[in-house]
Amino acid sequence: MAIGAALLGLHYLIARKKVVPQAIERTEPLAATVKAARPVATPPAAARREPVLDSELSQPTSSPSAPAQQQQWCPAVLAAIEWRRFEAVCEALYAQAGFTTRSQSHGADGGIDIWLHSKHSDVPRIVQCKHWQSKAVGVKEMREFLGVMASHQLKSGTYVTSSTFSAEAMAFAKENGIHAQDGAALLKLIGQRTPEQQAALLAVAYEGEYWRPTCASCGTKMVERNSSKNEGSFWGCANYPKCRGRTIPKSKAAATV
Repeated sequence: MAIGAALLGLHYLIARKKVVPQAIERTEPLAATVKAARPVATPPAAARREPVLDSELSQPTSSPSAPAQQQQWCPAVLAAIEWRRFEAVCEALYAQAGFTTRSQSHGADGGIDIWLHSKHSDVPRIVQCKHWQSKAVGVKEMREFLGVMASHQLKSGTYVTSSTFSAEAMAFAKENGIHAQDGAALLKLIGQRTPEQQAALLAVAYEGEYWRPTCASCGTKMVERNSSKNEGSFWGCANYPKCRGRTIPKSKAAATV
């Protein structure tokens, strides 16, 4: 019986040695398969994407593209910017000349876009800015400005436009103490500034969304909307219906303020 037990134990040991290598041999191909199936990590540079906010995803993909920015002053700059940028350029130009300026970004201005104060005079000067392109400022606008001057007991004032003045308007201005400055004269005046001053004025012109009109009622940038009526697409206040400022047909955007 003792001999039989010894033989049985020996047989068990021999059988175990055969089973273990076979098990290892079966598991190695499986591990190799798993390793081969594991996805290869993508290099960070190839996988990188700029984050997109949920609010951006909800915005319309179509938006008016900004006109190309010029590297120096020329008529194309005046044509590209909106009315509020035009006023800001005029104000900055007078500030460079040593005036203390005062203006407001929106709302009723009483016909005065910029107030000018000088340490050399107790009498202020007033400026009216008209950002027009294809339309000349006429005598009607000059008479209105003269009325504003009279209401403030002022005998002189300045009328600046990105466009031109009619012959009647020029004659009326000369007779009534109004300094009329058209787009060409404005560009000439800017050209007399130092290169650094001209660059500073250009930065004012191209600040922010310089091509997108500002709502004259609330001072918010307007948005492009489509309409099947009237003249197709137009600029409308982004705060509508809270703000009911007037809309601007895109075809007339450069000749309305």
